[in-house]
Amino acid sequence: MLELRRVSKHFSGIAAVDDVTFSARPGEVTGYLGPNGSGKSTTIKMITALLEMTSGEILFNGKLIEDDIVSYKRRMGYVPEEPYLYTHLSGAEYLTMVADLRGLSARVAGERIDGMLRLLSLYDDRHAGISGYSKGMRQKVLIAAALMHNPDLVLLDEPFSGLDVGSALVLRSLITELAVRGKVVLFSSHELDTVERISDRVVILHRGKVVADDSIEHLRSLMELPNLEAIFSQLAVEQDSGSMARQFADLIHA
Repeated sequence: MLELRRVSKHFSGIAAVDDVTFSARPGEVTGYLGPNGSGKSTTIKMITALLEMTSGEILFNGKLIEDDIVSYKRRMGYVPEEPYLYTHLSGAEYLTMVADLRGLSARVAGERIDGMLRLLSLYDDRHAGISGYSKGMRQKVLIAAALMHNPDLVLLDEPFSGLDVGSALVLRSLITELAVRGKVVLFSSHELDTVERISDRVVILHRGKVVADDSIEHLRSLMELPNLEAIFSQLAVEQDSGSMARQFADLIHA
């Protein structure tokens, strides 16, 4: 289980993440939501240990992650929000490099890379430079790199970015399958319909604070709202979207 206990991160004295506490359990998909600037990506970067906390504790399977950070990172797979890749490499070369860093044998790495490239429709472009890949192709490479070592903890920050409809459907099913197989899955996405379809529970962040942590079904019942979009709008969106849209349209038609 992944646990965050009163985690905060301050930048120049301003709290980007403020006293956040929640857990993500094996066998469940936990959606992590919030408006832009709410602290979602900052939280995930602290979970990956790419960013140091100002205060609080992060535990995995009951142990503080900093107590054995190397072992913890071995068990983690991470798809970042931005697809930063070594673009001078081909897709196959990049994944081979990641496999080497993950300590996979040449046989296992070869089988997994070949299989993933085929499943992700990248096999024909495996020797082409990543510099020529589309955003969606780069995203597929990141997903393959994050999962090739069979991690116990899967962190996905906007994983659907750039994916075509077919690939997005595959990823949606894959996230569910990973949870079924006992992985801890935490993912952040602006695609509320997707979050609602595949998440067992959601954590909603607003201005760095957790404003909801529950199953979608219970939130719908508790707030008497029909769907996650309505729940999110009430808890984390300060402006009336319909009113803003009308004002914008009036402005350009003036």
